[in-house]
Amino acid sequence: MSKSPTSPREGSLEAPTRHPLDWQNPDFYNETPLFEELERVYDICHGCRRCVSLCDAFPTLFDLVDESDTFEVDGVARSDYWKVVDECFLCDLCYQVKCPYVPPHEWNIDFPHLMLRAKAIQFGKGERKLSHKLISNTTLNGKIASLPVLNQVINAANKSPAMRKAAAKMLDIHPAAELPDFHRATLRKRLSNHQPRSIQTTVAGPTRGRAALFATCYCNFNEPGIGEDLVAVFEHNGIPVRLTEKESCCGMPKLEQGDLKTVQKYKEKNIPQLVKLIDEGWDIVAAVPSCVLMFKQELPLMFPADEDVLKVKQHIFDPFEYLLHRHKAELFRTDFHQPLGTVAWHVPCHQRVQNIGPKTKQILSLVPGTEINAIERCSGHDGTYGVRNNSYAKSQKIARPVISRAEKMQADYLVSDCPMAATQIADGLELKHAETNPLSLLRKAYGI
Repeated sequence: MSKSPTSPREGSLEAPTRHPLDWQNPDFYNETPLFEELERVYDICHGCRRCVSLCDAFPTLFDLVDESDTFEVDGVARSDYWKVVDECFLCDLCYQVKCPYVPPHEWNIDFPHLMLRAKAIQFGKGERKLSHKLISNTTLNGKIASLPVLNQVINAANKSPAMRKAAAKMLDIHPAAELPDFHRATLRKRLSNHQPRSIQTTVAGPTRGRAALFATCYCNFNEPGIGEDLVAVFEHNGIPVRLTEKESCCGMPKLEQGDLKTVQKYKEKNIPQLVKLIDEGWDIVAAVPSCVLMFKQELPLMFPADEDVLKVKQHIFDPFEYLLHRHKAELFRTDFHQPLGTVAWHVPCHQRVQNIGPKTKQILSLVPGTEINAIERCSGHDGTYGVRNNSYAKSQKIARPVISRAEKMQADYLVSDCPMAATQIADGLELKHAETNPLSLLRKAYGI
């Protein structure tokens, strides 16, 4: 018996599609249609509940419904809708791996972009804390914290219980949150004299064999060793690497705050430089999945008619995605000198939603004497969410299943392509080895 044409299907058999974000339309910031859409989507989510294990946004919603007088969304005060918004950190997993009602399904659910719209309205009303604006300004923070004298003072303050209590009050940073060091010798300083090797390059799939590294704020200021490892691994494989001329933040920290105009400002600084490099024959790589995702997905959805944005989308790669294209063309070197044993590999959310598959696992599995065990659960960090006072405990709770799985594996290494996720997980483990980034591990296997 065929279903009535008016009956909605349970789920969708088609591949999900993503509609552009209509953020420059004045109606985007109108609270009346926002609340109507929040009520519609919350009601569908309440009836489904598949996403309850992803983050705290959905348990928050379902608790509000279950504790209401009607046990339905109509019993939830609209002022409480914001509690759900505040728990969403835009990992995108609900859209990509859980929700059966994403487009082209007729219910047209895009929960992350609905949350982003709500955050943009909050930001426009001035309801975002000044402290959140400050800690999401990663480029400025990195420049200040890498200055002589200030660098030592800030790193010491991050480890001082008294200073961390002050930071909890002034910057809304939880005293127990693990904070990264800032380096005076930034990645840009370390590679200032680096010259890419002049060799004959070979096309492999969409890759052209020359890579320009978008350093990212985190790899430049906080973990420059990851960038150095990327250069070493790529050039060992005959891929010349250079830095981009300069760069601003990719925009992801500001996107998560709903500050879309600053995202546009960063885009206008970054895209012309990246397009120039692409036109000169360089591919773009970045060692932080969130930054790659920003150029692959979020900017194209914000600026769908911008040809330069779309060009960057086609030419930016996750490092292991890039290396696997080279491997398929028999251009990847397998002259490994050291087995890695058992590796617990945490798969970052912002890498999963790129839909590139387990490229990191596939490359590391080529190392003899190596077993890669994937953990596909959120680490709960997401940059600012993992360090703020009100969300730190929830972040740790989300990370607990990941830490538990890694402990049961008794792994020699715990790695994550997201350095912030790696820090959060490794902080809860007793590991035999210090390496927590797969690029560092690959370099170690090569013995270079």
